[in-house]
Amino acid sequence: MSNKPYIIGVAGGSGSGKTFFLKCFLAHFTQEEVCLVSQDDYYIPVAHNMTPEENKLYNFDLPVTIDRQHFFEDITSLINGETVIKHEYTFNNPNAVPKVLEIKPAPIIIVEGLFIMHFTEIADLLDMKIFIDTEEDIALQRRLKRDLIERGYSHDDVMYKWHNHVVPAYKEYLLPYREISHKVITNNTHIADDMVSITDEISKELREKVLGDK
Repeated sequence: MSNKPYIIGVAGGSGSGKTFFLKCFLAHFTQEEVCLVSQDDYYIPVAHNMTPEENKLYNFDLPVTIDRQHFFEDITSLINGETVIKHEYTFNNPNAVPKVLEIKPAPIIIVEGLFIMHFTEIADLLDMKIFIDTEEDIALQRRLKRDLIERGYSHDDVMYKWHNHVVPAYKEYLLPYREISHKVITNNTHIADDMVSITDEISKELREKVLGDK
């Protein structure tokens, strides 16, 4: 195994199933073998100052909403073998107590998020780029389920953000990078076995390439 960690970027739009993919993927490794850095934890905090109407209109789907420098610096720290300590982002929930995240360096580092290929300084670090591709209608249904149940948004708020923020940002800041990704994974089903099979294949490849398993 070389000293430099192997960096995997996992990108996909809202509702693409990145979380499920990562859950399946991480199950193939121990905590000593892999670590995860999520772009979501680098949102610049703004929501505590907003009214509900301001929150609805605020576009969280733009690169400027992310603390890009901090995100890059933490990835670099992990590459250099340093542990990263930070608070998780609680998605505008004033009642949630953010966990303190301790991200320890590992031979495989996964970086996930909407803008990881758009942020050129981060894209340049990636040894493997994975694009999670999903039909728009399916992604919207997943987004509705998540935001209505888990985050307490109204149906109108979700639809407003979807049409005015989510889809335009996806088309501008992520979709152009699909064709240059090393692996494009289509995730239009809810069948766990399909994703398990795909992550089996990728993890086997990485075990041989990065961890030296045969």
